[in-house]
Amino acid sequence: MHPVLRRLDLNLLPVFDAVFRHGSVRLAAEELAMSTSALSHALARLRMFLNDPLFYREGHHMRPSVYASQLAPEIAATLESLNRQLSPQPRFVPQTSDICFNIAITDYTAFSVFPTLMRDLQHTAPNLRFDLQYLPHNPALKELLAGEVDLALGFSAPEDEPYAELRETDWFQDEYVVISNPDRTRLTFEDYLAARHLVVTPWNEKKGVIDLLLERQGHQRHVTIKTPSMLGGPFIVAESELLMTIPRYAAKIFKPAVPVAIFEMPFSVPPYCVKMYSHRRSGKKEAADWLQNRLSALAATFPVCER
Repeated sequence: MHPVLRRLDLNLLPVFDAVFRHGSVRLAAEELAMSTSALSHALARLRMFLNDPLFYREGHHMRPSVYASQLAPEIAATLESLNRQLSPQPRFVPQTSDICFNIAITDYTAFSVFPTLMRDLQHTAPNLRFDLQYLPHNPALKELLAGEVDLALGFSAPEDEPYAELRETDWFQDEYVVISNPDRTRLTFEDYLAARHLVVTPWNEKKGVIDLLLERQGHQRHVTIKTPSMLGGPFIVAESELLMTIPRYAAKIFKPAVPVAIFEMPFSVPPYCVKMYSHRRSGKKEAADWLQNRLSALAATFPVCER
């Protein structure tokens, strides 16, 4: 691999670039903090390696050869790219940083935290930016590994195996409730199984969490609508006979805006933990750690499971 580069002293490239830009050995040497004799010696080595004179003296100026003129833009662009890419990462300063976080979300995780988060950040980190993305699977393993996503907000079932490459941080706990139109006055297990349901599958799963749980108990519910978005569901439920099983915190948010009744689950469903997923070797580790700490602090203020 790279047979030419293995034989070339790459320190000679900044010498070439400086002489080309300044047209002067003296000015190039001053820029590179070298003596003129050391720079002339370096230029001689590069001429020998490339088998080209590279520069001709014309009065007080060094004029490039045709080959040097062809090389110069490529070398300048390469040096600029390397300098940019190899520069030490600046420290993350929340008050002044304008970094953009790419975050995989669902409707639920977005409206659970982002109203409170943005209110908090407008004073502590006003220039931060967010690119919120809906992804077709959970967790966002491929996107996190590729660096396309800095953080994913989701949840895992108790039986899910952890991913060694991902760091899972418990965010907050929630539990399920059932919403219906306001005319319903009771909800037994038999009522639940007999009813038709609207089911949210944010990652386009074939079956929802509740359906898998019912299957293990030998039961099945009637799914009339499956949707990846939670936002339209309560409005459909309010105008129909459908039931919808959603997190309690979401039901509490929807209740003032949509005329629905809220019922406890008529059978045992364990609470679940909403998680934050990040890559263990994230390129924005300092910033991502700071954001996760802010999210954890805000989650402690959520009245998630208050009845």
